[in-house]
Amino acid sequence: MQRGILFDFNGVLVNDEPQHCDALIATLAEYAIPLSRDQYYRDYLGFDDRECFRFSFAREGRATDAASLSAAIERKATHYERAIRASLALVPGAAEFVRAAAGAGHRLAIVSGALRREIDLVLGKAALRDHFEVVVAAEDVDACKPDPAGYDRARRELGLPPERCVVVEDSLPGLAAARAAGLRCAMVTTSHAADLLAAADVVWTDLSGRHPDELPWTGADAVG
Repeated sequence: MQRGILFDFNGVLVNDEPQHCDALIATLAEYAIPLSRDQYYRDYLGFDDRECFRFSFAREGRATDAASLSAAIERKATHYERAIRASLALVPGAAEFVRAAAGAGHRLAIVSGALRREIDLVLGKAALRDHFEVVVAAEDVDACKPDPAGYDRARRELGLPPERCVVVEDSLPGLAAARAAGLRCAMVTTSHAADLLAAADVVWTDLSGRHPDELPWTGADAVG
């Protein structure tokens, strides 16, 4: 049976947390809600856009109905897409790792709180879209990480049992989601210091020089 690799997106494949941070700050400023970069990395990392705005609006006593959140999400998406079109940076080694995994016959999925249009934009610009069989985006699940819904859905769509899959993540909510889905998890330190990621099976600085054989496969799948 084949093996599956389920990748988070922001901070794992694309180094775009700064663009997301700036886009959220700019959008909230349009609603006269201040947000600092320190606050973003402390309180918002791991949230999808809907939860970012629900959290921010609720804290300010603003409406959190579906229409209000959707309007804010659209505003942020415009800021983000403008920034990504101007400057795209992948996580070091990400493109090579994905191509090596696909070349080895692994089945690949993305599970992200990003919008599908944002994921497609980045994968298209990076020429990686064809390597991913499944993409679970923010629109596809009702709850964001640490809820395991996204990883559960991706694994089911791949048709693989938990013991045949490994997650690659960068955030603590993502690690919690992988664990709740019964999956082993490799972490990269693009968003948190290594000492905060001790609960992961493997911790890497990034994907540079790494190979899918080094992932924490279980049992008969383990390499070496």
